[in-house]
Amino acid sequence: MENNKYDVIIIGAGPSGIFCAYELKEQRPDLKILMIEKGRAIENRQCPKRKTKKCVGCQPCSITTGFAGAGAFSDGKLSLSPDVGGNLPEILGYDKAQELIRESDSIYLKFGADTNVYGVDKEKEIREIRRKAISANLKLIECPIRHLGTEEGYKIYHRLQDHLVEVGVEMQFMTMVSDIGIEGGRVRSVTTDKGETYYADEMVAAVGREGADWFSHICQNHGIETEVGTVDIGVRVEVRDEIMDFLNKNLYEAKLVYHTPTFDDKVRTFCTNPSGEVATEYYENGLAVVNGHAYKSQEYKTNNTNFALLVSKNFTKPFKTPIEYGKQIAQLSNMLCDGKILVQTFGDYKRGRRTTEERLCRNNLIPTLKDAVPGDLSLVFPHRIMVDIEEMIMALDKVTPGIASDETLLYGVEVKFYSNKVVVDKNFETSVHGLHAVGDGASVTRGLQQASANGISVARSILERI
Repeated sequence: MENNKYDVIIIGAGPSGIFCAYELKEQRPDLKILMIEKGRAIENRQCPKRKTKKCVGCQPCSITTGFAGAGAFSDGKLSLSPDVGGNLPEILGYDKAQELIRESDSIYLKFGADTNVYGVDKEKEIREIRRKAISANLKLIECPIRHLGTEEGYKIYHRLQDHLVEVGVEMQFMTMVSDIGIEGGRVRSVTTDKGETYYADEMVAAVGREGADWFSHICQNHGIETEVGTVDIGVRVEVRDEIMDFLNKNLYEAKLVYHTPTFDDKVRTFCTNPSGEVATEYYENGLAVVNGHAYKSQEYKTNNTNFALLVSKNFTKPFKTPIEYGKQIAQLSNMLCDGKILVQTFGDYKRGRRTTEERLCRNNLIPTLKDAVPGDLSLVFPHRIMVDIEEMIMALDKVTPGIASDETLLYGVEVKFYSNKVVVDKNFETSVHGLHAVGDGASVTRGLQQASANGISVARSILERI
């Protein structure tokens, strides 16, 4: 048992787990830390689809799992305001959340992040965007953005992995935690799919969106207290860069929130990728959902901008499976498209008809997701979500005219699997003593920067006890 005993075990090697390990070792180099990750080391994370143009069903998927989690191949935007990307201000207070975001940002800079920040020196232009947003009943959330870029973000996380290995963090890749051992109301151990058991009195579940469903079952099996979270589900919108030019140049990512007139549902823009490409993410059991990337290098830039429109739905009892709800809608889309992503023009969406290859070819707008299947989103989404999306697009058209063009592309389904809301205290400790839950997989955060800041915070809570 002595060889399998650690001071801290971290489940998951996404940003929250990485920054937790980083802070623990910065303050206590002597700590024995084990990080267990179901995916691959970052140097082994390669998607064959980039060469073959066709998903070959890697298990586990290298886009969503592995060191740095989904963040390794994301567009790599760091939101530098506590108003965006999670619930840290609610748990820690606004000022403390801001301080932690600054600290995590300084670590990204230390490992090579771009020093340029968008949205801080365009007061006149931002006032004009805000004026248009107000006139359309949209709320503009102002947030400085540091853009890593997909390819540069990968390099930064590679340096972080090398650093953690150098300072003695033990990492086990391609290893799945099958269960957590709990005795007398406190955490004791983890068991892996390889039959090994490891022991620690302090454990951090940093499983990300990919692991949210797994952790929800762990919570259910062990009676760990949770709440029903919010379901975020919608589409990825793609337009020509010219349509989004003013917003892209002055904000890079315009974060806009709308409460729809018909149903009063909250819809928000999310993850804007200027000159980017639409991409597919594959989750466990081959579930395909849509996402987007943006690169720093001119070599990879396109003529299109893409962004997500997400409808937020809160449910009441007896409903208690928001992750399954999102998966069911995504699976319906996959069923219609033979496991691929569905695409529909906004013109066809409004008219309630299926997009065809012939009508898609008429467009000025060329899809960047080449294997997307033309189809009909009304066969996938509930009527309410369909209405919410259309009303949001019409409102956005008043801020940046052209978004409501017939040729605008809508890809589905985009869904965020962070709806397993684990009940935690200010130390991010669950109802099981010594078991901490952080990041997107616990529905604490919804983005890279707050997840990273969350990792620092939980590390400091642990350091006060060991």
